[in-house]
Amino acid sequence: MKILVLNGPNLGRLGTREPEVYGSTTYAELVATCQEVEPEADVRQTDDEATMIGWLHEAADTATPVVLNPGAWTHYSYALRDAATLAPAVIEVHLSQTSAREEFRHTSVISPVARGTITGLGVEGYRAAIRALQSY
Repeated sequence: MKILVLNGPNLGRLGTREPEVYGSTTYAELVATCQEVEPEADVRQTDDEATMIGWLHEAADTATPVVLNPGAWTHYSYALRDAATLAPAVIEVHLSQTSAREEFRHTSVISPVARGTITGLGVEGYRAAIRALQSY
């Protein structure tokens, strides 16, 4: 089953960026994990919001479900939220437990339009999100 796994800003730095918060798994290991669960998973990362919006439009146009880790865009990007509403199904994923972190991280503008949200499980959250999309 084709699934887009879309990762936002700074996620390409996994393994080196704040490993005490995000873990030691590298981005390459994250890609391999996702493709282990779903070989047709197309895993992408961008630090450019316009690119991410374009990928969500692509998901809408091809009826492809999405695992989305919007990174910092989670908290303020209404443009990303609007694009996410177009995709057939979106599961929002965060490696860290966002509600246990700084106050500004407690609000997600994406969660209300996502089919589900998984936080705090590290890379295992991606596995769970992919499996959830496979069952829809």
